[in-house]
Amino acid sequence: MPKACRPSWKNGPRTSPESDAVSHAPLPQQAVIAVVGTGAMGAGIAQVAAQAGHVVKLLDNRPGAAQKAIDGICTQFAKMADKGKLTVEQAQAAGARLRAVEALSELADCALVVEAIVENLEAKQKLYADLEGIVSEDCIFGTNTSSISVTAIGAALKRPERLAGLHFFNPAPLMALVEIVSGLATDKTVADTLFASAAAWGKTPVHAKSTPGFIVNRVARPYYAEALRLAQEGAADYATIDAVMREAGGFRMGPFELMDMIGHDVNFAVTNSVWRAFYNDQRFLPSLIQQELVDAGFYGRKSGRGFYDYRPDAAKPEAQSEAAQVPAGKIVLFGESTVAEALAERLEHSGLSFSRAPDADGRIAEIGRAVLYVTDGRSATQRAAESGVANTVLIDLALDYGTAKRLAIAAAEQCDPAAVSAATGLLQAAGFAVSRFLDVPGLAVMRTVAMLANEAADAVNQGVCSESAADAAMRLGVNYPQGPLAWADAVGVATIRDVLAHLGASYGEDRYRISPLIQRAVHAGRKIHD
Repeated sequence: MPKACRPSWKNGPRTSPESDAVSHAPLPQQAVIAVVGTGAMGAGIAQVAAQAGHVVKLLDNRPGAAQKAIDGICTQFAKMADKGKLTVEQAQAAGARLRAVEALSELADCALVVEAIVENLEAKQKLYADLEGIVSEDCIFGTNTSSISVTAIGAALKRPERLAGLHFFNPAPLMALVEIVSGLATDKTVADTLFASAAAWGKTPVHAKSTPGFIVNRVARPYYAEALRLAQEGAADYATIDAVMREAGGFRMGPFELMDMIGHDVNFAVTNSVWRAFYNDQRFLPSLIQQELVDAGFYGRKSGRGFYDYRPDAAKPEAQSEAAQVPAGKIVLFGESTVAEALAERLEHSGLSFSRAPDADGRIAEIGRAVLYVTDGRSATQRAAESGVANTVLIDLALDYGTAKRLAIAAAEQCDPAAVSAATGLLQAAGFAVSRFLDVPGLAVMRTVAMLANEAADAVNQGVCSESAADAAMRLGVNYPQGPLAWADAVGVATIRDVLAHLGASYGEDRYRISPLIQRAVHAGRKIHD
């Protein structure tokens, strides 16, 4: 390929993940792109590049696979034209830019070679080592690995500086996020060129350093881990925990239905990979519950059974909600917190009368003898013992208390049953479905958000990515309703710190150690994003 069509990147400084703004020119449209491996991910990446105007060469070691992928991509382009997302001419032109090739030697003119082959270190090393003798010195290598060290892949190359991670999410044409992952030897301009190219292709790229799990697969671990721990402790059943995470936390899918969709063979393998890569850090400890599912071959939807039963005659489990209770007693709302204001608005809408009072020891509401607080990471029983308020009822965090459909609660063992009924009736009168959990520290949404924020903060603190990249990655890569660090800022960084400290004290485990970034933000009296 002519020099004018190639990026100039040789001898630039090593990249860092600090900046997440486009600061470099993308690959020009006339640059030829190669995709090696034409499964679902490889075909998706090829579709994105072809639609952006590049000639794309597809190569696969399975006879006929590259052409089959092209046929599938052209079908997708035709469907986009039918829906008005492309003109017929644009769809035909994009399809015409796809080329099936049969040998590595046919990739000699490519400016970028993206691999989407099997997740095996030796296979990826061999592919790129072979390509080094074929492509020009300016050709960039972009590995789509989701779990293998970019540094390790590059170690087998004569010029590892040309290699970076170009990690798309499935399905690549629909998912906005692309992680641009720099290994130890990656040239900064290579990472910047890939970043700018992904942006030019209509994606939202983020820079990351090559560490286990990169951003998304690392930061997402607590979403599964905390739910699995709740289930192991008998806090609630799978369907109820899923419902609380959806209807209070605002997550698109609950953790158990999401693991069933991903497949336990895949999800458990990723967890094990990250755990081992971090030298058995307890924060990433795999679950015995999921190990049992894998051992049984209950992989989720793909096998017909997982946490849920997907066989044709299986009954779909329902979330457990408390029976309707009467909100008996005088209602007092305390302070002007977000939850108190939302509760006031909802009670006014229901026609239930209440009075207001200044903030008092963090309580949100009283009804009769019941006193309601938002969980702070302690169990209700512990909080009742330490405060002297026997009739303590804790409510879980919600993304938006004004619109949440469901809340989880827990009552202290000292709490009078009538007080629990009154608290339940109050929340039901405000329009919440109420799911009562066993009295576990932190309930569901609060402990999960705290741990997600903690892991994201540690990734930032360890130089893996920026604050904005961590939040963008989790919103766009796994569809979280809010970036975990922005969520921590909204809840209050000091609150997140306290929840983690209380969880750590309750379990006596290093799993809940607090990120230095969160501690610094609390001591400085600032938000994480300040």
